[in-house]
Amino acid sequence: MGGFLALNDDELAARCRSMEILTEGFPTYGGMAGYDMEAVACGLYEALDEDYLHYRVRSIEYLGEKLIAAGIPIVRPTGGHALYINARAMLPHIPPLQYPAWSLQNGLYLLGGIRGVEIGTVMFGLQPDGSEKPASRDLVRLAFPRRVYTQSHVDYVAEIVINLYEQRNLLTGYRIIDQTPVLRHFTAKLEPV
Repeated sequence: MGGFLALNDDELAARCRSMEILTEGFPTYGGMAGYDMEAVACGLYEALDEDYLHYRVRSIEYLGEKLIAAGIPIVRPTGGHALYINARAMLPHIPPLQYPAWSLQNGLYLLGGIRGVEIGTVMFGLQPDGSEKPASRDLVRLAFPRRVYTQSHVDYVAEIVINLYEQRNLLTGYRIIDQTPVLRHFTAKLEPV
């Protein structure tokens, strides 16, 4: 709920405000509770704090350095929002249509409670008519929500990813047993092959 819309077209902004009043509430609060508006305002200030931004980017770089040193293939350079593990390169024994990124993210969750998201063949494969085509990559995104992770959390993530990497040959592929016609990566049911 809620959000932020910035426009540089006064006429369009006026039309949006009118529609917002009809559908969401007055522009002064957009249907959001006061504490939600305070959190958005805090986030805007923090997103402009150079010390905080340096810490955030450096934390993800640090994780990337630890994983690279262990031989884990990641997308480089690391970013300020997330780190991406190249699951297809890490798990070459799992064919693209057996979804190596799902295997990796499931392994991370089972081993250490780490939640990631597949960015690859399940998300971008052509479907559901059976003409699925592997995506060019199968990645696992590990996102870093603002002001959530401490240094010890980042060290824990590195420890679990490295531990799983050392056991990667035990991971198996998956197959889809149920999927919706659209946005299947949110609702698909998979089972190990």
